[in-house]
Amino acid sequence: MKSLQIQQLNNKMLAFASLKDVAIPPTGWVKAIRTAIGMSMQQLGKKLSITKQAVQDIERREKEGSITIKSLIELGRALDMRFVYGFVPNDGSLDALIEKKAAELASIIVLRSSNTMKLEEQGNSEQRISMAIKERTVSLKREMPKILWD
Repeated sequence: MKSLQIQQLNNKMLAFASLKDVAIPPTGWVKAIRTAIGMSMQQLGKKLSITKQAVQDIERREKEGSITIKSLIELGRALDMRFVYGFVPNDGSLDALIEKKAAELASIIVLRSSNTMKLEEQGNSEQRISMAIKERTVSLKREMPKILWD
């Protein structure tokens, strides 16, 4: 169930992957679009049933990053556009993110027990430690314990 959920979410996120490097216009999207299409603040305000000053405030809030998603959806409608948003994993996919976190945790767990064994003079070879980390990574990915995200 969990892997199907991850796969479906991954597919949705992949649609946004090509957009991760798109730079937000310095003025914010709303003002950039509005001015590019030649719409005044007063005209946009009329479509939204708000004042010119309220439009100015909205554009400022968007630029500052304090605008609500609800406002952006309404602005999209007023501009005859659709507002879309999403997340793109830095590692390219949810699977890659889970793999990275599982490998990090596996290294901590295996190296902790390896150090204990060294203290007891029962040390392991680098190859055995590496294999143990890989095996632990696989089991952590399968189990996906909550500790993965600590």
